[in-house]
Amino acid sequence: MWLTIIFLIIGITLGLLTDIRIPEVYEDYLSIAVLAAFDTLIGGIRSHLEHKFDDKVFISGFLTNVSLAAILAFVGVQLGIDLYLAAVFAFGVRLFQNIAIIRRILLENIRNARLEKNSKN
Repeated sequence: MWLTIIFLIIGITLGLLTDIRIPEVYEDYLSIAVLAAFDTLIGGIRSHLEHKFDDKVFISGFLTNVSLAAILAFVGVQLGIDLYLAAVFAFGVRLFQNIAIIRRILLENIRNARLEKNSKN
């Protein structure tokens, strides 16, 4: 898990230090790719905390999410409809749900650690 956080920090730092411009044509695709990456990252953290993490599920979930979202965005561009917003909404809802579950797990772990510490005294 620490490796993920370290590389996230390195990636953000490199992104802020470079002056790369994304063409407007790819903005919708990039927003979906970033949301898919965050959704996968947060989902991986959740499954790690629940002791259910599987790297094959993690990678295949990321690839499936990005592929489906990119297809939605592409079809939407071809039809002249902002279909990528459906993917943005779905990823946003899942992100907030996973963050809420992570928060509950962490609070429960803290509560259990305090109860265990108090019972030993």
